[in-house]
Amino acid sequence: MSPPPVTVVIDRNDDALHTHTALAAHHLPSGRITLHPGPGTTSERALAHDLLAALGKPPLLPGRFPAGRQPVWEAATAWITALPVTHLTVLRAHRFIARHTERLLQLRALTGIRLTLVCHRPHLPAALHQALQTVDHTVTTDFATARRHYYGSPAAVRLAAADADWPGGESGTGVLRRRWISLPALTTLMSFENSPVCTCAAPLARERGFVPPAMPALTEREVARRLHAGTAHPYLAAELATACFTAASTSQLATARVQDAALDGSTVTLHDRHNVRQGCMTHTVPDWARPLLRAAVFTHLLATGTSSGKLFSDPHNSTGLPYLPDFAEQLKLRPPQPPRPKRRKNTGRKPPPPTVWPLSNAHHHLPWTMPEDMRGCPQPPGYKPKRTPFTRQ
Repeated sequence: MSPPPVTVVIDRNDDALHTHTALAAHHLPSGRITLHPGPGTTSERALAHDLLAALGKPPLLPGRFPAGRQPVWEAATAWITALPVTHLTVLRAHRFIARHTERLLQLRALTGIRLTLVCHRPHLPAALHQALQTVDHTVTTDFATARRHYYGSPAAVRLAAADADWPGGESGTGVLRRRWISLPALTTLMSFENSPVCTCAAPLARERGFVPPAMPALTEREVARRLHAGTAHPYLAAELATACFTAASTSQLATARVQDAALDGSTVTLHDRHNVRQGCMTHTVPDWARPLLRAAVFTHLLATGTSSGKLFSDPHNSTGLPYLPDFAEQLKLRPPQPPRPKRRKNTGRKPPPPTVWPLSNAHHHLPWTMPEDMRGCPQPPGYKPKRTPFTRQ
């Protein structure tokens, strides 16, 4: 299916009304983003950084990449497809060189996005005119027509206004905005067992009787907001999100392949071939985490064209990325901590102690499967101490 025609808006007099209207139409829950390139946007990579920022992501990709090339366009393409974004309005298009326009047209071809280019000049520049010769496009000078393209259909606007639970554009969720959030599901994150690759058709978690710790609605929204805004790496955000709603260990997360996640992000399968924990199982992905899983899947499909790789790994082979517990701490997410001693009167406030990551065998079948070291941290809800089997003396 071919993408819709490109719309070119001619703003003859560089009227501020066009710019303000296009910027006001920017609304991620609606699937509409407005890209306003900065004055220093002269390279293709800088344009991609601006696009990631418009998507609510950090514009820079941490880590070191082979040949020094950051795959920012691939990351932006994956996020646009996963969120999903349907309308992209680009201001100051008359400044673009041919490669800028070609990049945006490639993005349109890959994602099917509705692309609107705003040229703040009486006529199309030669570079833009030449780049548009190979694609279907329409040119308009009418403001009312341009506004309809900025905002899309009225039905989409009404639908987005009723969608208050989408976390990507929020500045923070009440009192939780700057606080540490303790998640019982992260108590079982640390693990050092070996979980080999498995190709089974795993049953649903509820069929095995496994129920991970749930998050309150307000906490869930704040966790989703931090994961959406915390990194531009889809697989890193998706891995931590999966740990939050499955209570999985790092070894279990490492078993997930791209094909173990549904393309719509509704389910993800984690394996445990040796039945060290609860066995292989398929988890239902909550709504807030589905865009993150979709973005991780699309990143691999764009980079490799196959679904056989590990889901929570970088297909571009970057190095220097933070470990999952370190990334969680960057977002102020951690397991419940040991109780802190009471502060004595007339003493200065001490800096907070470092985060404790316990070793818990709460989800293991047998007590000797993994040595436990809680270091004062509480066990997750529903934990039952395991009894060592009786042996004859």
